[in-house]
Order: sequence, then structure tokens, then C-alpha cells
Amino acid sequence: MAGDMISFSLLCLSSILIIVNPLGATLTYISLTSTLETPVKMQIIRESCTIALIILVLVSVAGTIVLNVFGISLEAFRIAGGILLFGIGMEMVYAKTSRTKMTATEKYESQDSEDVAVMPLAIPMIAGPGAITTVIVLSNESAGIFSLPWLVILASVLVAVGITYLMMRNADYIIKKVGQRQYRVINRLLGMLLIAIAVQFVITGIKTAFPLMGGS
Repeated sequence: MAGDMISFSLLCLSSILIIVNPLGATLTYISLTSTLETPVKMQIIRESCTIALIILVLVSVAGTIVLNVFGISLEAFRIAGGILLFGIGMEMVYAKTSRTKMTATEKYESQDSEDVAVMPLAIPMIAGPGAITTVIVLSNESAGIFSLPWLVILASVLVAVGITYLMMRNADYIIKKVGQRQYRVINRLLGMLLIAIAVQFVITGIKTAFPLMGGS
């Protein structure tokens, strides 16, 4: 039981942290706020991380309700989520900005916007479709709100958003240490891990939906 809990905790932390991608969010934040004053930048950081955290927490609470309302089984959502994460992981491996994170149009429009905290930083950079899908899938494996697995999911979300917040706060230092080449290397490694997690999502979903394929 303890071993299963440790495995679940590692899965939650790694999958949520990779899909949120604090480094990618930080580099996007730098490109969107380069002409703004420091007080405005700090406000954007606080607002974007707070909004993203609220969204992911609400999703973890209401994930089961959403699936039930639309009549979607967990297995179907797990397989669909795995396919989505696989696509994001492939784009990370090839060092591309995921289209599920932020489109070129969104980035272009946000450059002329004074308020980029909500769009595109909070949504879809931090709390994007991939992060929302991952949290819903994981939360449906818990025994309900305030259960130990759900608290692990909540803690993983807090860690991921917290790391994003700290990296944005120290963006000037990070940009001096991490160049485009280093970022591509890190992104490719994280992409490989995300692909593995996505494949596992699909395998588990298929085995649960079609027990005979799992040999049971």
C-alpha cells in the first residue's frame, strides 16, 4: 500500500510538473514583459500564478462531476488525455512551442496587451489543456476530496505552480544562465518523460476498458 502511494505521488508530481513546464512559462513571461516596469511584472507574476492555481484546484475538485455530466468514462478520458500529452511531448522533443500551450496569434496579440496575466500566462501557458487533463485523470483515481491521493494531487499542483512563481520572480537571473540551446536540451528530456507518461495513460485506459487485452 505504501509502495503504491509512493508510486502515485511520483507520478502526480512528475506529470504535473512536466506539463506545467515552469521553465517554458518563465521564458514566455520574459518575452511578454520585457518592456514593463518591475512593479507591473511582479503583479503579473502574482496574478497569473494565482489564477492558474485556482483553475487547477477547481478542476481537481470538479473533475469527476464534469465527466459524469458529459457521460464520459474515465477510461475514455484517460486515453484521450494520453494522446493529447503524447502530442505535447513530441513537440517538446522537437523543441517546438506546443500549440496547446499558446498559439502564435495569442503571443502576438498579448505583446500589445497591458494585462497578460490571465491570457496567455495563466491560460494556457501554466494551466493549459494538458495540465487540466492530467489533473482530471489523476483526481478520478483518488477516493474523493480530502482523501490522501487527492491531497497528493493538490500538493503536486502547489509545487508546480510554486516553482513557476519562483522562476518567474528570478527570471532575470535564469535568462542569464539558460540559453536557447540549454533550454532545448532540457525541453527534449522533459518531452521524453512526458511521452512515457502519456503512453502509460493510454495503456492503463485500454486495459481498464478492455480487460481481456490485459490478460485478465
